[in-house]
Amino acid sequence: MIKDDFLAKTEAGLYCRYGDFYLDPELPVANAVISHAHGDHARGGNRNVYCSAFTKDLMLLRYKKKAAVNFFVKQYKESFSINEVKLRFYPAGHILGSAMILMEFEGSTYLYTGDYKLQNDDTCEQTELPVADVLITESTFANPNVSHPDAEIEIKKLNSIKTNILLGVYGLGKAQRITHLINKHCPDKVVHVHHSIFSIHQLYNQYGVKLGTYNLYNRKSLKQHHQNQVYLLPPLTFNSYRGAVGVARVFASGWEYLQKGNDLSLYISDHVDWTGILTTIETVNPSEVWTLHGDGTSLKKFLDGKLTTKIL
Repeated sequence: MIKDDFLAKTEAGLYCRYGDFYLDPELPVANAVISHAHGDHARGGNRNVYCSAFTKDLMLLRYKKKAAVNFFVKQYKESFSINEVKLRFYPAGHILGSAMILMEFEGSTYLYTGDYKLQNDDTCEQTELPVADVLITESTFANPNVSHPDAEIEIKKLNSIKTNILLGVYGLGKAQRITHLINKHCPDKVVHVHHSIFSIHQLYNQYGVKLGTYNLYNRKSLKQHHQNQVYLLPPLTFNSYRGAVGVARVFASGWEYLQKGNDLSLYISDHVDWTGILTTIETVNPSEVWTLHGDGTSLKKFLDGKLTTKIL
């Protein structure tokens, strides 16, 4: 029997009282199950952290000694328990090491997606969707008007620009995916990465992910070469270059507002879109759908009369 109070939103985050743990907690807690290494999901200071190996290593890179007191690294599909709740990780396809979390308690199963996508991405594990009684899905782009284009088609737009490009990217996941895509589909382009991104690229390399060729950015590279140089830089640094001349400005994101004011739109997202969410529901085949991390209103309306839907 599905327990309506299996998960509850608290000040510290999404809490499972039956296992006494939090999913991607927002404040330091005793037991944290972390879906992936993005900073809004993986925060430092927890006592016991259950996560994938890459998530652990990225947290150590970011937080050093404050990452956690204890790490419990789990493989995909490895069964483990926290108190009375059984858990398994499944690939979420969001970034390297990202995991959906399947939880089982008293005969019912609950699948927490964290952030995920269904598009192909050679820089991370391909998504796997297990069957569950309750699907707890992100709803970042749960809007019927949103449809993410094919990333391999989008990246080829860069070939139409011969001048140097300032390319804004999120440093973890997006930067590595974009580096790989440029190497694969834009053979004339030379990739340079911001120092904050370079260390993450190196960690991906250590995990055997082939990103292609790239250089640590230095000013001389772009000053000496006025064509086909692509500089990947994080959002804050990208915004600081608003006055730059002689270069094209591009930002890789699924968000329309982040495309405004740029020289080219580049709709590449690491989140699932509306069609992807519906495909996920069909595959997981849940009795109930719970939404979080976004606006679940449209999904709730669409599923009205078909599935029990709850916005967490």
